[in-house]
Amino acid sequence: MTTDRRFHLNAFLMNAGHHDAAWRHPRTSPERATDLRYFQELARTAERGKLDSVFLADGLALWGNARHNVLGGFEPLTLLSALAAVTEHVGLIATVSTTFNEPFHTARKFASLDHLSGGRAGWNIVTSGSVDEARNFGQDEHLEHRLRYDRAREFVDVATKLWDSWEDEAPVIDRERGVYADTDKVRAIDHEGEYFRVRGPLNVQRSPQGYPLLVQAGSSEDGKEFAAQHAEAVFTAQQTLADGQTFYKDLKSRLAGHGRAPQELKILPGICPVIGSTEAEARALEEELTALQVPEYGLHQLSKMLDVDLSGLPLDGTLPDLPEERDINGNKSRFTLVAEMARRDGLNLRQLIARLGGGRGHRVFAGTPEQIADQLEEWFTEGAADGFNIMPPHLPGGLEDFVDHVVPILQRRGLFRTEYTGRTLRDHYGLPRPANRLAVHA
Repeated sequence: MTTDRRFHLNAFLMNAGHHDAAWRHPRTSPERATDLRYFQELARTAERGKLDSVFLADGLALWGNARHNVLGGFEPLTLLSALAAVTEHVGLIATVSTTFNEPFHTARKFASLDHLSGGRAGWNIVTSGSVDEARNFGQDEHLEHRLRYDRAREFVDVATKLWDSWEDEAPVIDRERGVYADTDKVRAIDHEGEYFRVRGPLNVQRSPQGYPLLVQAGSSEDGKEFAAQHAEAVFTAQQTLADGQTFYKDLKSRLAGHGRAPQELKILPGICPVIGSTEAEARALEEELTALQVPEYGLHQLSKMLDVDLSGLPLDGTLPDLPEERDINGNKSRFTLVAEMARRDGLNLRQLIARLGGGRGHRVFAGTPEQIADQLEEWFTEGAADGFNIMPPHLPGGLEDFVDHVVPILQRRGLFRTEYTGRTLRDHYGLPRPANRLAVHA
């Protein structure tokens, strides 16, 4: 088939892969978690597949128990700067928290990455939901959920003002007169708000994209309202087509309230594709990975997701009584997704740990390249997605399998590009370069 719409595909890179037992599988190289060349190879594989972008998650604490998984690694903006040097087209998206950073530092780093990459930077905006992160910044508890989003809104407002503090035409570079910049076009922002006081201007010239692509991943009510106001792409997690359609319709419907059109926000559900040349081969690989799981690790991760201590409970038993979502001060949407999955499918703890092993709540699908392509096409054409956040269960092979076997099918169906047609990440996502708001006001 052919269509005027095209997929947007992002490769979510995570050390040995997204399955929590991937590092134990012979197809992975866990010893390369801090090897720059390894990530450069992954980025070039994504670019070979003409993917829109690669994405690095991040947290400000050690996630989970390093005894049983490949945890830790590079700070994402540092790594993406190195990946920019060996790629030309693929977008580079980094996670940076608005809870434990300052707008000036963040704006400066992303403007720098956008210049270094020729306009390929993206910012995944998160609010940090872990008490472990708070304790690394001198706090016993993290901010209440609503307050984290209030801070995030002001944080993004300050960052965008800082990116606008230089007009494009500010550098005049007049050697004869000895004038580098027209200082009437470099201005302070004089921001004074509830959380931040920032004078400006930024000490980096306006970058190729103006702003990095603004990405967000929260699916709570606060998260959806934040996305409707600010985000240009959303990474989300739904288990069923119906749930995906409901989320898609809900979020798109909120845009008008912020003066935005539906095409200004791209929704990319996560999917962990376990790929085999036959369905039996794919399912066998899925079973191999499940058999390599360390139950202790999975139980610890599940306890974090549900904000309930599950240690010591029998793996073949059911979940204990859980709190209500309103009482959760961490990741509300992931809590609800996992709790509903367990109830809906009648899963005991062992089964729930196995189900979450590949995608931590994102959809896992095992099948042939054709079957994977069918699933993506269905969600895309049935109003559940504008594209997908691809989460290979194991690396590097899982990304290579997707690029070499699934992408060509999508291209033959007219659903995905065969060549890059733009240079910037905004070009890839079909989004305009933001106008300079301060220049308009001036």
